[in-house]
Amino acid sequence: MKPSMEQAIAAAIAYDAGDPRRIHHLLKVHAFARQIGLEEGLDPDTQFTLETAAVVHDIGIHRAEALYGRCTGKDQEALGPDVADQLLTDLGWPRPVIDRVRYLVGHHHTYTHVESLDYRILLEADFLVNLYEDGAEPEAQRHAYQQIFQTESGRRLCRALYPAVCP
Repeated sequence: MKPSMEQAIAAAIAYDAGDPRRIHHLLKVHAFARQIGLEEGLDPDTQFTLETAAVVHDIGIHRAEALYGRCTGKDQEALGPDVADQLLTDLGWPRPVIDRVRYLVGHHHTYTHVESLDYRILLEADFLVNLYEDGAEPEAQRHAYQQIFQTESGRRLCRALYPAVCP
């Protein structure tokens, strides 16, 4: 029996307790990833894995801050997979899902050689949220739209959120 997404979300919120910014971020990225994945017609197993990855994609931040006093994208990619693995193992997640989530968490700030739709969607969902949270200027929005967004659903959401990206 598959564990529920609600279990993963509750565990990630507990992990990030006291850090409302991270909790808000993971919930928003999950919502966008879920929406894009459904609109793009992912099969149920890939959708489940994508949503799991979206929930834990930034889970390496606290460890990076503790070890290095910073949380760069590369630090998150290096430290996040092991933390995600432990959390998901404790929840009883299937090993194949955990392995794919490890990969996605370990690459979610790498924007080249994106080889699969779940990876692409995770990047797009994270970008939709980061553009807002970082207060990106219209030129940065446009650049992201042109360089990152490739799914029709992600492009539509980006245009809806950031009208300045429209040609």
